[in-house]
Amino acid sequence: MELSMLLDYAGDPRRAADDAAALERAGLDAVWVAEAWGFDAPTIMGYLAARTERMKIGSAIVNVYSRTPALIAQTAAGLDALSGGRAMLGLGASGPQVIEGWHGRPYDKPLGRTRETVELCRRIWRRETIEHHGITDMPLPPEKGGRHGKPLKILTRPVRPDIPVYVASLGPANARLTAEIADGWLPTLFLPEKAAKVWGAPLAEGAARRDPALGPLQTVAGGLLAIGEDAAAARDLARPQIALYVGGMGAPGKNFYNDLAVAYGYGDAARTIQELYLAGRKRDAAAAVPDEFCELMTLCGPASYVRERIEAFREAGVTMLNVTPVGPDPARLVETVKNWL
Repeated sequence: MELSMLLDYAGDPRRAADDAAALERAGLDAVWVAEAWGFDAPTIMGYLAARTERMKIGSAIVNVYSRTPALIAQTAAGLDALSGGRAMLGLGASGPQVIEGWHGRPYDKPLGRTRETVELCRRIWRRETIEHHGITDMPLPPEKGGRHGKPLKILTRPVRPDIPVYVASLGPANARLTAEIADGWLPTLFLPEKAAKVWGAPLAEGAARRDPALGPLQTVAGGLLAIGEDAAAARDLARPQIALYVGGMGAPGKNFYNDLAVAYGYGDAARTIQELYLAGRKRDAAAAVPDEFCELMTLCGPASYVRERIEAFREAGVTMLNVTPVGPDPARLVETVKNWL
């Protein structure tokens, strides 16, 4: 099992990158860079490539609407070249609020766009001359306004023709697609004891259609990390994040994270959290998050307990433990957990 963390993207990205470089020296294997509607991920990932030497650098996530598949492939290839073959391309459909509200694109065909982007990226990295007609047309045909395009292949030579592609997915159909075509999976709000109940069947169905050459599906999941006799209290720091996703990421009936909480068995709490959050009562929404939800999504407590949590994630199929260290000495936490893995 490898060890990774999500870069803090809400603050100063240069300071966050410096912190990541220090954690690389402590044993961190990979860092993931979010984008949402803040700073773009590729710029920060390029800076991380210059500031680090060994760790992998992944996007979590680049959405499949706001950039063309060709540009996504170019970006990943550029990062892979700058980092000496350490790039990971994390893709996802994001959600209607971000895609329609921020990028001004219709939120349509999320599964088809994801499949097409993965396929085209891999073809581009293999330096194929691309002629493709689907959701994306390469080149643009005359009937859609094209006049001068011709099939092209990437001008430069990628460092690797097989940059790992990770897909962020929650719903059954998207999880099924992920298990079929992706190198890895980026689930959110992952509870290891309940994951098989929600995703077991679709992941198995997708795996049955998977190309054996891809190897086993890699899974990235984890949570807040705090070790100590009084560290269990740090679980409460997860409440605002859970409330944000379950309550605020979408309207009623159009919130994938709320649907996930319901599938986990927290239906009543999910409805309460959403009602409170959308009414502007964010603190009350956080307080309404079930204690069990916070505990199962985190790794906070005495050393023996944290080791048990690590094994729970491992048994649930997690191959890269993604942690957020809490406390004054994150490097010590990373070093300690890395030695346990």
